[in-house]
Amino acid sequence: MSHVFCISTSTIMGLAVAVLTTTASGDVAAAETSQPNILFCLADNHSWLHVGAMGNRAIKTPAFDRVAREGALFTHAFACAASCTPSRSGILTGQDIWRLEQGANLFGTLPAKFTVYPDLLKEAGYHIGYAGKGWGPGRFEPGGRTRNPAGPKYVDFKSYLDARSPGKPFYFWMGILRRPPADVDSGEKDRLKRVEVPPFLPDNDVVRRHFVEYFAKIEVYDQMVQSILDTLDETGELDNTLIVYTCDNGMDFPRCYPNLYDTGTHEYLAIHWANKVKPGRTVDDFVNLIDLGPTFLEAAGVDVPAPMTGRSLLPILLSDKSGRVDPNRDHVITARERHDWCRENGVGYPSRAIRTYDYLYIRNYEPDRWPAGSPVLSNESEGLYSDCDRSTTKDYMMAHHSDPDVRPLYRLAFAKRPAEELYDLSRDPHQMKNVASDASYHVIKSQLASRLEEHLKLGGDPRALGRKAPWDAYPYYGRTKLTFDPDAFVPQ
Repeated sequence: MSHVFCISTSTIMGLAVAVLTTTASGDVAAAETSQPNILFCLADNHSWLHVGAMGNRAIKTPAFDRVAREGALFTHAFACAASCTPSRSGILTGQDIWRLEQGANLFGTLPAKFTVYPDLLKEAGYHIGYAGKGWGPGRFEPGGRTRNPAGPKYVDFKSYLDARSPGKPFYFWMGILRRPPADVDSGEKDRLKRVEVPPFLPDNDVVRRHFVEYFAKIEVYDQMVQSILDTLDETGELDNTLIVYTCDNGMDFPRCYPNLYDTGTHEYLAIHWANKVKPGRTVDDFVNLIDLGPTFLEAAGVDVPAPMTGRSLLPILLSDKSGRVDPNRDHVITARERHDWCRENGVGYPSRAIRTYDYLYIRNYEPDRWPAGSPVLSNESEGLYSDCDRSTTKDYMMAHHSDPDVRPLYRLAFAKRPAEELYDLSRDPHQMKNVASDASYHVIKSQLASRLEEHLKLGGDPRALGRKAPWDAYPYYGRTKLTFDPDAFVPQ
């Protein structure tokens, strides 16, 4: 169901700040410093298992592992959308993407009428800013904004701190632009052996090397975060800093992002707040990344706007429990609208999903469309099937699509899908066998479909309310040229 409510400053954290801000002017500095600093580390296109703290032996992520070890590690955190721009729109507004108009599309805009939490933190006295990748890709100007919704842009954390006035709490968004790592060959042979290739991808040296390169990119980002943690240690501000370390959507491999399977939406998440969050905890509650905005605001003593559908994580963070803390957090809702410009007339592949501990149910609203993009229309940057990023793994699967061992995996990634998908996670954790048409799952499927529909209707989703969906008609501020490929092939 939808959770639309307003948290006032009468909460424990908010009350402390409200009392301090009503003191004499001489105590203003004390009021400001009583608010925690906030460091938000948001990676780009990574999946939940690909950090050391989740048991991955082929990668080294000491910064993430420290945040998890000294704070709380969340095992069931999910992006609201499996695509960069809408995921970031949802995080910034604290709302489900179907409520955000053009903000639900990749290469769209985020209308200024949707309040973003960095602006509210700024009004509350915070020094705000970001480095690397903020909101996007897209254009913020058509939405009526004068800067990126994530805040003013800085070269790095040092230049950001240098611009801060004394006594001001800070909110800093540390993003990363996808880039080649400095050295992808370091320890490659040993890493190739340790890579665990998921069963929906071919297991060979081509795919394993792709994973090694992908892991190296994650490590580059983790090193950037580590440098920030080192700075906070040096300045003595670490203990008063709420640190959130996560990612916007899943890895850029076939059948991963922008799909609503776990490989597109399931994210790693660790939160550290010295003297507030008991260290060494592992939390299994479901978390939607749209919950982060309300969490930041409540921690800062700022009222959470009523339109925010996310729910603050503070009750969980301030608890000393591990495992399942809040019994109401037993599921998450995710969504997809238009990703790349890769079908005739630039239409998207709209879907909604509900994920519980036991099942994943997906509703595909346009099953006649190709989920990975057209097999005959080539996007100038990603080629055919361009809702799947160009990569060595994609190229291999397309080149070997007729091989008996590749063919079923190729179809999972690129072929059309039915209107409903249902996966039994206890038997099929990698979500490869759709049991939606299996009569023995009829009751479960009906229950999940009804639960999803109720949430969407309460949240005002046009697709659930029978209204005309606007997303295919919105402007696309990216490349829109498609080339017909006469040699293209269609899955049989």
